Amino acid sequence: MVSRNSGPKSEDAPVARRYRAVDGEGDRLQRYESVSEDSIRVMVQTFYGCIREHLRLGEIFSRRLEGKWDEHLVKMESFWQSVLLKNGAYKGKPVPAHMKQKELVSSDYGEWLTVFRPVVRELFVPDLADEIIMIAERIAQSLWLATFGFAAATPPPELSVTTSEWGGSSR
Repeated sequence: MVSRNSGPKSEDAPVARRYRAVDGEGDRLQRYESVSEDSIRVMVQTFYGCIREHLRLGEIFSRRLEGKWDEHLVKMESFWQSVLLKNGAYKGKPVPAHMKQKELVSSDYGEWLTVFRPVVRELFVPDLADEIIMIAERIAQSLWLATFGFAAATPPPELSVTTSEWGGSSR
């Protein structure tokens, strides 16, 4: 289960600067060891910073959220708090919101995950990153099924990966 305690060992440092020297190993990124509102905020801000740079998804999000990015980021923080902390902060309906996005194509959910996975792996310790990614994959699969699925449909393989594909810990 996703832990709710503590943030990174150096919470005051920005994400890109959370490093510590490890005996003889040089600088190492400090990763969150648990999920908190602060770590979720950093995850959402970092992820959507990367999404804005994505060739296809960045354009989709920019068209949809022009002038409303701050509002969307707050909503996504609430969503991930509800999912990971189970605090009920999110009151929206993600399936209808995604079904309204007529410009989405099936592969966009896989693209979303290709941006999400490395962000989470950078920010969280490996076992916790695995857990968050697994949850995100289930969400992507559910949204894909609602948007593109049909009776007995199977989500595309890029909506889930085995840890052996990226060298993470076992699930």
